[in-house]
Amino acid sequence: MQTYAQIFIMAPMTTRRAAFIYDSALEQYPYPDGHPFNTTRAKKTRALAQSMGWLTGPGVQEVPPEPVDRLTLKKFHTAQYVRALKNSSDGKWDSNALNMGIGSDDCPVFEGLYEQAVLAIGASLVGARMILDGEMEVAFNPSGGFHHAFPEKAAGFCYLNDSALACMTFAEAGKKVLYLDIDVHNGDGVAYAFRDRKDVMTISLHENPKILFPGTGFEHEIGEGEGKGYCVNVPLPVGTYDMVYLNVFESTVLPLIRAFAPDVFVLEFGADALAGDPLAHLQLTNNSYCDVIDHLLRFDKPILMTGGGGYHVGNTVRAWALGWSVLAGLDDGIDLSMGMGGVMMESTEWHGGLRDRALVIPEKQRTSVSSAINKTVETVKSLVFPVHGLPV
Repeated sequence: MQTYAQIFIMAPMTTRRAAFIYDSALEQYPYPDGHPFNTTRAKKTRALAQSMGWLTGPGVQEVPPEPVDRLTLKKFHTAQYVRALKNSSDGKWDSNALNMGIGSDDCPVFEGLYEQAVLAIGASLVGARMILDGEMEVAFNPSGGFHHAFPEKAAGFCYLNDSALACMTFAEAGKKVLYLDIDVHNGDGVAYAFRDRKDVMTISLHENPKILFPGTGFEHEIGEGEGKGYCVNVPLPVGTYDMVYLNVFESTVLPLIRAFAPDVFVLEFGADALAGDPLAHLQLTNNSYCDVIDHLLRFDKPILMTGGGGYHVGNTVRAWALGWSVLAGLDDGIDLSMGMGGVMMESTEWHGGLRDRALVIPEKQRTSVSSAINKTVETVKSLVFPVHGLPV
């Protein structure tokens, strides 16, 4: 009889050079107690990946992050904002900082705020640099994905925008960048950063902004100037489930990726679109996320993947660990953790392993979701596809 350890050893090894970027220092300065953003998600993801044998093997490395310097931060953020963030972290918070969103309920001031932020953001840039240097084909920073931060505004639990800075890093190296945001909230800060550029295409699939923060990301928001048509927003109705989500991705996102022909992907892997997330209303399983990653891998281009939202900690950890295994080429489609859920995930909610069970979707929900999403897809295609020579 095989033991779990023996099964793990028999798991197929990666054919990709892959970096998992993490350091325990990222947990040194957590958000205040009771805040929805739980920094232990990355720690738990790392522990689960390690227990599955997914942090070692040919080509796989666990890489520590490096704090990003102020000069790099100021490629996107203003000097005034960076200074206010540092001062607030040092106990010198004032009304000027509050006007920038620092010290709000969403973005509170806490001890080590600046140190935590620059290390988490630096982790994504370490991944970008390793990809540009040819050391890695894929990289994952579960502590990143702060897509709501603006040049001079903290918002949505985000202080510094690693997603925008990573895209800028690739673009400065002459790469065409496809930024794909599958967080349940619109990737507004990143869309703003590249709204008038066509070397970075931003695509965000998110819950209907009439219902959910940040209230942006409608179909008609397609960029401006040279960037018109290179900012793509696909708002999803409440109750969106796997089959509909993947149909939208395959019929809308994939043609745009093919037309744009990127050199590199940046994937914001927020797990708050999963069923059961306390801050949102979609009904995806992590199987959809795996399918999205698989689709991107078929383009045979480097991928920098970050974390993001995800406020049901157990579901998020399971999704991120599984997503990492697919990204790195460690997943063969067979869930080797089947039956271990209660022990490995420290949860009794679902004992079926890392992959979510399929959800039964009532007919009434199928009808309402399909009707709403069909209108969205038609609108997105009519506004954006002609820019890229695609048939509507």
